[in-house]
Parts: sequence; C-alpha cells; structure tokens
Amino acid sequence: MEAVISALTVIEATHRRTDKTRLAWLLSGMRIVHVGEEEAKAASALRIGAGLHGHKYAIDAVVAELATRQQRPVVMLTSEIDDMTKLCGDRVRLVAV
Repeated sequence: MEAVISALTVIEATHRRTDKTRLAWLLSGMRIVHVGEEEAKAASALRIGAGLHGHKYAIDAVVAELATRQQRPVVMLTSEIDDMTKLCGDRVRLVAV
C-alpha cells in the first residue's frame, strides 16, 4: 500500500501549533504529489463537473483529482464524505474519519 498526499493538503493540515518534528516524520512515509498546471486544470474540470464552485472546494478538487489518478483500488480517508462523493463518484472508496 502506498500513502499519497497532495502538497496542498500539507498546507491545509498545518497550523501554528503543529508539531513540526512529528509532521516531518508522518510525511516521510508518504509520497507528496505536487500540483502543477495540468493537475490544476483537471481538478478545476472535476469541480465544475461535480456542480461545485468557489474556493471552498478547491483543495478538495485537487485531492479528488489526485485520488482518481492512482492505481486501483483507492481508499480515501476524509471528513468530507459528501463533497468527495460528488467529486470522485464511485472511482474511490471513501472512509469517514
């Protein structure tokens, strides 16, 4: 099993009280995928296709697009089940956390 995370998720998940040493250890076991122009355009199309708009869904769309590009089977742990269902459809198994 490979754990994959978007570079944008690192930004979204950190805050002032984040333990940087613990975060570095956690991230060392993951493949961090950068977001370039191609990925941004694909995520934008996915977001529009799901009928979602606005910055609220921007990172979710990037994460969903990344998940749909991974080798199957794909499991995503998320607190955004409703949004991710709209974005991923049945291509990704979603698990609520």
